[in-house]
Amino acid sequence: MNEAAVVAVRSIIAFGSLLIFARFLGKQQVSQITFFDYILGITIGSIAANLTTDLTSEAWPHWIGLITWTFMVLILQVVTLKWRKASVYLDGEPAIVIMNGKIMDGVMKKLRYRISDLQEQLREKGVFNLAEIEYAIIEKDGQISVLKKSEYMPLTAEDVHLKPAYKGLGTELIYDGVIIENNLQAVKHTKNWLEDKVREQGYQKTSDIFLAILDPSGSLFIDGYHDDFQHFTDISDYKGLQ
Repeated sequence: MNEAAVVAVRSIIAFGSLLIFARFLGKQQVSQITFFDYILGITIGSIAANLTTDLTSEAWPHWIGLITWTFMVLILQVVTLKWRKASVYLDGEPAIVIMNGKIMDGVMKKLRYRISDLQEQLREKGVFNLAEIEYAIIEKDGQISVLKKSEYMPLTAEDVHLKPAYKGLGTELIYDGVIIENNLQAVKHTKNWLEDKVREQGYQKTSDIFLAILDPSGSLFIDGYHDDFQHFTDISDYKGLQ
C-alpha cells in the first residue's frame, strides 16, 4: 500500500476516533473551556495528527495513546464533578474583582489581572464607566460577568408592572421542502391546513418552502427557496475584480 493510501486510512481512523471520543466526553461550549481543558484538547489533537501522518511508526501505539488520554479526560470530568475541592484546584473558581463599586486590588494582584484587561472586558460588555458597576466577577473561563448599579440597569417589564405575552419555542413544520409529520401532529394541525397556509403566502406547494415555523401564538413563519428581492442590500465593501 503506497503512502497516500496509508495516510488516507489513518486519517479516517483518527477522524472517526476523535468524533466518537468527542461525543463520548459530552458537550461543552468553547467559551466554557478552561485553560487546562484547552491544553488537553490540543494534546489529543496532536496525537490524532501523529496517528495520521507519522508513517515511521505503527498506527496502534498512537491509537492507544489517543484512547488513554481520552480516558484520563473522562476520569478528570468525573472527579471534578463529584469532588468540589478537585474542581476548584483544577478548574479554579470565580473571583470578585469589583465589589460594591470598589476595585479589589488584592484579588487583581493574585489573579495577575491588569486594570487594562478589566477595562477591555468591561467595554466588550458595553460598560465604559467604572462608576456604573456594582459587582464584576471573573469566571473560571476568564470571561467577566457584570452587575450594574440599580440606577444604570435597563428598565424591565416588571418595573412598569407589565406582563409580556408568552413567547416559548417555535415548532418546525417544514424543513428543506419536507413536512415534519411528527411536529405537525404535535401542534394538532393537518397537511391540508399547512398547504392552505402556504398558498396564502403566495407559494404553490410545500416543496417550495425552505423553512416553516409555527410559534406558540399561532403565527406561521414561512421562508421559500426563491425570494424575489427588488433591492438587495449588500454590506460587503468588496465588489470583486473589475
